[in-house]
Amino acid sequence: MRAWLAEQLDSRTAISAIRSLHGGESPWWIDLTMRGGTTGSAVFCSGSARSVVLRSPSSRISSDQIATNVAALAVAEQRGLPAPRLLAADLDGRAAGTPASLETIVPGTSIWPAAPSTELLLAAGAALARVHAGTLDPTPHLPFRPRPIAVDDFAQDRRAGRMPTTALLDLADDRVRAIEPPGTPAVFVHGDVWPGNTVVAGNGMRGLIDWKTAGVGNPGVDLGELRKQVAIRYDDDAPGHVLEGWRRARGTSADDIAYWDAVAALNTPTEMYSHHATLRRDHFLRAAIARLR
Repeated sequence: MRAWLAEQLDSRTAISAIRSLHGGESPWWIDLTMRGGTTGSAVFCSGSARSVVLRSPSSRISSDQIATNVAALAVAEQRGLPAPRLLAADLDGRAAGTPASLETIVPGTSIWPAAPSTELLLAAGAALARVHAGTLDPTPHLPFRPRPIAVDDFAQDRRAGRMPTTALLDLADDRVRAIEPPGTPAVFVHGDVWPGNTVVAGNGMRGLIDWKTAGVGNPGVDLGELRKQVAIRYDDDAPGHVLEGWRRARGTSADDIAYWDAVAALNTPTEMYSHHATLRRDHFLRAAIARLR
């Protein structure tokens, strides 16, 4: 893989450091230096700020997800979306020894402020509106997505007895399943929108990263997930700011938000990462099912 990576870089470029972005495995952050202080490598000209991200299969990332990330970055570049730019890919692994992709770094941070920022929440909604602009047909690597993080189906796990459940989650699941899923529009969706998959600077949104569960679906797939995330992280007003940012950018209202809020909340483990998060998820879910028709 190092040999494949070296082939993608200008001969004057050297790898100075490699570090894992998740628990000692892929994705990898790679720092680059220019031998002799020269400039002009293909990587640097692509705007990587002298660092790149290398993705390969891991316990969390499958070969198919690498292919989805590659396909999504191609769409993002074609549409001028705020996202990393794809530098190289070897999806069959013949050259790198395993499926791999190389992408630029979006400068900024994925750490959101401790207190809610209306400006940032509006900017996040507007960024999603850009992703959702225009229709898109599903492809093998960008399939139809009926829910956020579609590789998981925690609601089905509860139905099958693979995970404990609660009366609230069962009620919400019954209500959602009794409704015909909203249809069009079918747009490009990120599929896993939470603060950790964004890059921000101040109260501005620099880009969306980690497109491995992207695909085609209703805008509510992304809106419901981010609304759920900020409701858990902040307060009851935060989801409304996300939706307002999206509405302003699109110039239209979003449909079936209660349905997509409920779908996003249901696609979480019964017990979340903290007791507080579980309570906030349940509060968000109750509000969603109260609005379901």
